Amino acid sequence: MLLQQTPIYTEQELRLIKAQQVPHHVALIMDGNRRWARKHFLSHMKNPWRGHGEGAKVLGTVIESAFALGIKVVTFYAFSTENWNRSSQEISILFSIFETHLKEYREKMVKSGVKFDTIGQLSCFPPLLQQEIQKTREATREGQNIQLILAMNYGGRDEIKRATQAIVEDVMEGKILKEEISESLIARYLDTAHLGDPELCIRTSGEMRISNFLLWQLAYAEFYVTDVLWPEFTSQDLYKAVRAFQNRQRRLGG
Repeated sequence: MLLQQTPIYTEQELRLIKAQQVPHHVALIMDGNRRWARKHFLSHMKNPWRGHGEGAKVLGTVIESAFALGIKVVTFYAFSTENWNRSSQEISILFSIFETHLKEYREKMVKSGVKFDTIGQLSCFPPLLQQEIQKTREATREGQNIQLILAMNYGGRDEIKRATQAIVEDVMEGKILKEEISESLIARYLDTAHLGDPELCIRTSGEMRISNFLLWQLAYAEFYVTDVLWPEFTSQDLYKAVRAFQNRQRRLGG
């Protein structure tokens, strides 16, 4: 994950991108890892999570490609509150992948000006994973080129619940008045308060669901669904999504 080491897009491709209409914040629902394993390995029933390792490799490509297109924030749906329902073995594999990649890419992110952060509740994760997340967050905090956000132990309903609890607490303590509660105030209590809402949400593997992801923030986002499985998602797939976004009329309810 070293930005701008080699050109990702041709000059002709970049000329077709309208710089003033590039989405500032892109959200990604990374779906299809297990289907990728079924597609490529006859032994997938013994190791159905083999696609997770391949899928993790794609994040670097997407960040490099997003930077080349002028995108400033990319939020990846890495581990949902519902993913705890998976087998303990698969969850353990996922945690190991997170730890390994954070260690492997930390210095590369620092050198490339990538700022790393998370949304969601991390307290349920193993201490070692929490430590690697914190180390990476601290090491990359000065990054100015692009923000890489992992939604970890994240669920849109849980986020809204936590925000509501915090608002109620502040009202009871007299920090805010009930009459002051507005959409903009609620947004300030969400995990993404410092990021702004995504303008574009991409979902891979062809599924037509939001899956409890950024329920408040995606209210007026453009959705782009591709049949490509996440481990096969490329810089060209991101390019197609941004081009599709730029060819739509965003009325925002007006």
